[in-house]
Amino acid sequence: MASLGVLAGAQTVAPDVEPGRIDAERARISAERSRLEAGFLAEDAACYQKFAVNSCLGKINVRRREAMADLRRQEILLNDEERKMKGAEQIRKTEEKSSLEKQQEAADRRAKALEDYQSRLDREKKKQEDRAAAQSSEKANSEASAEKLKGHQEKVQARTGKQAAAAEEAKKYNDRQKEAQEHRAQHESDQLKRTKPPAKSLPLPE
Repeated sequence: MASLGVLAGAQTVAPDVEPGRIDAERARISAERSRLEAGFLAEDAACYQKFAVNSCLGKINVRRREAMADLRRQEILLNDEERKMKGAEQIRKTEEKSSLEKQQEAADRRAKALEDYQSRLDREKKKQEDRAAAQSSEKANSEASAEKLKGHQEKVQARTGKQAAAAEEAKKYNDRQKEAQEHRAQHESDQLKRTKPPAKSLPLPE
């Protein structure tokens, strides 16, 4: 009858068995099965000392089946619990992996967005630098052209000035030559007047 007391104490298994205790519970059930079987075998041997052997053995077999069925039920509960735990662990790992992948994807997107933004800034900066360089070059070219034009104008003015001065000199020279010629002609005229032979005397009356 002591077997029944042990059976009553082994009727239930807590539904929230911890992961580390499943193997221990399974070992306990196996040990309980061995202990109960040993007790039933001893009771079987005692039955053979009685007159109604079959009736005694029948009653023991009923209790044996009930005890073993309960232990089997406990094993099934443990197996179900283990499967649930493994399934939950697999789901957790899958979700964790998915979460890590999503986090990595989000980090990659942020890095890509930052890279694109920096690239746009670099392109805009390059455009501004090129524009500034072009404007500077255009200004330098314009200044060089203006300086070249100024130099050309100064050369033209200088040449024109030289030509005007040369023309003025030529005019002065021509004027001096003309004046000299006139002076010489006047001098020669005066000379001729002074050296003119005396007029012939009138003839004497006859």
